[in-house]
Amino acid sequence: MREHLDLEVIDARPGFLCFKASGRATPRWFADEAGGHRWQRVPPTEKRGRVHSSTVTVVVLEPASAVAVEIRPEDLEEEFCRGSGKGGQHRNKTSTAVHLRHKPSGHHVRVDGGRSQSINRETALELLRARLAAEQREAARADRCAARKAQAGSGMRGDKIRTIQVQGDVVVDHRRGTRMTYRRFVRGHLEDLDPNAASRGE
Repeated sequence: MREHLDLEVIDARPGFLCFKASGRATPRWFADEAGGHRWQRVPPTEKRGRVHSSTVTVVVLEPASAVAVEIRPEDLEEEFCRGSGKGGQHRNKTSTAVHLRHKPSGHHVRVDGGRSQSINRETALELLRARLAAEQREAARADRCAARKAQAGSGMRGDKIRTIQVQGDVVVDHRRGTRMTYRRFVRGHLEDLDPNAASRGE
C-alpha cells in the first residue's frame, strides 16, 4: 500500500517550484531525489518533431529549525562593578553594572543602565543570547546554502542522476542502474527505480 504524503506549495513561478513535503515516509521518498534530472521530450510548439532536453535541478533540505540558545553557568565569567552616569547614589556607589564573558564564543556584554544588579544581569544574558542566536542562524544559513549548492551541482551532463525520456516512455536512474516506464513515473511510482523496494513490500 502506498504511503500518503502531504505537499504544500511554498513558492511557484516560471522555472522554479518550492514545496514542503510532510508525512512519515517523506525522508525515504525524497532521500535520492537531489541532483540533476535530464528531461527529454518533444515540446508542443516543436513543428519538426525534434527532441528537446531540459535540466531540472532538485534540492532536498530539512526545514530550518528555530534557534534555541542554552547558556551554561560554567561557560560564563561575571564581573560586577559600579555603574556610571546618572542614576543617583545607589547606582554610583554599589556594584550594579554587569560584565559577562561567554568563554566558548568569546562574546562580551556589559550592562549598567539599571539601578538593580539583578535586572542588569538578566538584560546582559538576554543580549548575550541574542548575539549567540544570530551567530547560530548565520552559520545555519551558510550550511544550507552550501548543501543546496552541493545538491544542485552545475546543471551539466555529468551531474545528472536521472534521465526522463517522454517519447521513449523510459526513465533511467543512473546512480542505481535501474529504469522504469515514464507512464508510471509521472504517477509517482518511484519504487520502480529502487531495487530494494520489493523486499520492503512497496
